[in-house]
Amino acid sequence: MLSVVIPAYNEGAAIKATVETLKGALTGAETIDKFEIIVVNDGSSDGTGDILEELKGIRVIHHPHNIGYGKALKTGIKAAKFDAIAISDADGTYPINEIPRLLEIYNAGYDMVVGARTGSVYRGSGLKFRLRRALRVLVEFAAGRSIEDINSGLRIFSRKTSMLFFHRFSDRFSFTTSITLVYMFRGKFVVFSPIDYYDRLGSTKVGLFRDSIRTFQQIVQLINYYNPIKIFVILCLFLTSVSSFPIFYGVLVGSENAILLGVGGLILIPLIFALGLVADVTSQIHRDRE
Repeated sequence: MLSVVIPAYNEGAAIKATVETLKGALTGAETIDKFEIIVVNDGSSDGTGDILEELKGIRVIHHPHNIGYGKALKTGIKAAKFDAIAISDADGTYPINEIPRLLEIYNAGYDMVVGARTGSVYRGSGLKFRLRRALRVLVEFAAGRSIEDINSGLRIFSRKTSMLFFHRFSDRFSFTTSITLVYMFRGKFVVFSPIDYYDRLGSTKVGLFRDSIRTFQQIVQLINYYNPIKIFVILCLFLTSVSSFPIFYGVLVGSENAILLGVGGLILIPLIFALGLVADVTSQIHRDRE
């Protein structure tokens, strides 16, 4: 049994094909006896809602205005009848016919199966690739685990488990990033399975810099809550490198002031690390209560 949730905002160019492809894939899957398709129209203004009302065999939920990708997913997940939840985008970028295969992997005992995107379309521009790579380095350092695709929009997980942490998931574009990190920090079994990734139909709603900044903010907030010591380690390493420069400079040119400035910075390092330990203990107490 499976509930598939698809958020849609101004996806009139792709939504019908996405739904029909999904219905065909699920109907033909021998391992899926019952399923439902929930499409959350997140305040579309391009006729997406009208197209959805004409489609048969799906449940449609309308938001009165646009409120965000993550919020639309939460609406659909709350309304789902079955515990196994699959999510995917409505824009034709994901191979939605791969859901039955991902469900088989999920049923092997994983808490979440993520479709890890591959190919040139996913790689994107050089700038986009570098930003994604920087975020991956940060989250893998924080989580201590390999994360092949932190924000893939095609994944399967438990409704019951995910709703325990709804308050930690972003209401906007970073929903998938936040659910990945929360599951990692909580020690859940997460597996990544390669999938293709295609050019989208219609115009993108993602702003590269705007949403990259929001994603970075979400990552830092989750690290600060679940593993704050890592932030303090980064601060200590940064302060070490910054403080070393005036010391070396002062030794070379004989500047006592420069040396004292560097030493002062080094003295702060154990104090910052001690604060990190306190923050880590406090975080552990909050996590135990959660």
